[in-house]
Amino acid sequence: MWGLGDIRIGDALGEPRKPYERFFAPPTLETVVVPGSRVNRGALHLALTQLAEQDPLIGLRHDERRQETSVSLYGEVQKEVVQATLAGEYGLEVTFRETTPLCVERIVGTGQAVEFNKNDPNPFLATVGLRVEPAPAGSGVCFRLEVELGSMPYAFFKAVEDTVRETLGQGLHGWQIPDCVVTMTHSGYSPRQSHAHQGFDKSMSSTGADFRGLTPLVLTEALRRAGTRVHEPMHRFRLEAPADTLGALLPVLAGLAAVPGTTRNRDDTCVLEGTVPAARVHALEQRLPGLTRGEGELESAFDHYAPVMYGTVPERPRTDHNPLNRKEYLLNVTRRVGG
Repeated sequence: MWGLGDIRIGDALGEPRKPYERFFAPPTLETVVVPGSRVNRGALHLALTQLAEQDPLIGLRHDERRQETSVSLYGEVQKEVVQATLAGEYGLEVTFRETTPLCVERIVGTGQAVEFNKNDPNPFLATVGLRVEPAPAGSGVCFRLEVELGSMPYAFFKAVEDTVRETLGQGLHGWQIPDCVVTMTHSGYSPRQSHAHQGFDKSMSSTGADFRGLTPLVLTEALRRAGTRVHEPMHRFRLEAPADTLGALLPVLAGLAAVPGTTRNRDDTCVLEGTVPAARVHALEQRLPGLTRGEGELESAFDHYAPVMYGTVPERPRTDHNPLNRKEYLLNVTRRVGG
């Protein structure tokens, strides 16, 4: 084949896939890349971007305010590969912060919010009303209209939908909301006055920026009213070890929040299958040789997301203007304080 200069691993040829369909399981871990003392941050960002373009298994998340770049991972080995590639191909020495699980948020109930054009405390020339509802895992984000498509220019509807999808990348706890239904319940705008109109002021007509600015505030308020819950990635595992080490293995598995599903004995060997939080897989890999006299074998792969049941709910630092804090958000977006 030729003429496919922009094609990447994982791209589909022929019938397009739906946005939420994928060939590869999602990465379940992430870490912040820490540049060495002599590394230029701009050069590092460019190198990481190039790596991500070449390999769809590498995901980047850049935080402009903290000047940090996070890399999504499938495991600790991939971190070593990225480190070696940056050093060998780009001459960039880096280290990494502690690896953390890459969680998601799921909507608990139904919530809606609306802000009206020219009504305080809304500083934008736009009316936006949104309702959010949960959706089955794997169904993706569905954006619907309960208003007439002709009630305002299509570009404004497109601005709302695009901003909704972008805002859902960071839920109430900072994690992506991958599956939900968002319905636009209210719409409105200020049309441009004719040139013959006395007191014509171009600035008093709505623009796409008004809808892009207002939508995150309305959406996060709807999410607050609906509520979200953080889910962590879970791996299914298959562990094969000498049968006489089972007594030592089970307490360690319990301590790592692993849940054995089935246990089979085969001669002098036992086979355990079950689930374990993705964040604990590396710890299990490190403990396994000592517990099994070096004879244990472990296989694991992403299986599903499950609600975080124990400890503090994990929070992810935001990279946007934070619509959860209205005053801070309006200072950044409109350069003035909202009510």
